[in-house]
Amino acid sequence: MRALVKNISNLDISISHTTRSCRPNEKNGIDYHFVEEATFQDLLNRNIFLEHAEVFGHYYGTSRTWVEGALSEGKDVILEIDWQGAQQICAILPTAISIFILPPSTKVLSERLKGRHRDEPADIKNRLKEARHEISHWLEFDYLICNDDFDTALHDLMAIVHANRLRKKRQRVNLQTLIKNLQK
Repeated sequence: MRALVKNISNLDISISHTTRSCRPNEKNGIDYHFVEEATFQDLLNRNIFLEHAEVFGHYYGTSRTWVEGALSEGKDVILEIDWQGAQQICAILPTAISIFILPPSTKVLSERLKGRHRDEPADIKNRLKEARHEISHWLEFDYLICNDDFDTALHDLMAIVHANRLRKKRQRVNLQTLIKNLQK
């Protein structure tokens, strides 16, 4: 996602709130907003989140205010969320574009999780166990990308963003003056 944002202007990644612990290589406010469970529940009760989910025993949520602010500035927003959050977003924002990114195989997924050196072996085992269930939700998404080759997957993501920006509904607004002038 960071490579996508580097390659496409006017695109931001939402920073989720989470109740999980900050890993050694992560920074609060950059990778996630790390909060205690009581704080998360308070934010949830105050309807601060556009979407939220419990994933692997921790809560995650996306700030409604941040997303609405970025969208009102004319920016496109990426939410790195699981299928539960995507279901909520698509129900609230029917114009949202959903992309499901698949690993090329369970073997590669396992190698990638181990290679990150961020998770305990038990956590990796649990993630691999849950992967089948998570992947079963692929039909709910607008686009599918297999993350086999980084450059190809990035190119595919960029194509989706560019194609969405060229849709008639958006171009009607962007090219309003041109269209009027050409029809005179």
